[in-house]
Amino acid sequence: MRRLAELAVTVLIVGMGGNGQKLLSLGSGATQDTQKASYQEKATSSGRIRGKTFQVGTASWYGKQYDRKTTASGELFDMNAFTAAHPTLPLGTWVRVTNLQNGKAVIVRINDRGPLPRGRIIDLSYRAANFLDFEKKGVQRVRIEF
Repeated sequence: MRRLAELAVTVLIVGMGGNGQKLLSLGSGATQDTQKASYQEKATSSGRIRGKTFQVGTASWYGKQYDRKTTASGELFDMNAFTAAHPTLPLGTWVRVTNLQNGKAVIVRINDRGPLPRGRIIDLSYRAANFLDFEKKGVQRVRIEF
């Protein structure tokens, strides 16, 4: 029920590169789909608001231990690039990832499949996690828009 309440929120906070924050109103005509993907934990939701598809769930990050290893896309993983692993989105897809705790957002390119730890919806590069201010914590609730 809590997930449905969060989906009904009509104001999104979008990070603006760390300097300030901008509020975007979705208005009262927002619609939601509350489909659950089988690989996600119960607290994860997905749907559409005003034509944008999104997922809400837990993100983690990976770094030095995978640096310079081949990704699913065939390129070498660079822990200092804005990239991520996602289990189902097409490789090469650009997505906006928003840290729901502080409102910071970053755009990353999907270049890997994982494996992701159970219950995670995305695995970010070290640099992306650092930009979103959760690299020390290790995991964070995020919204992915694509």
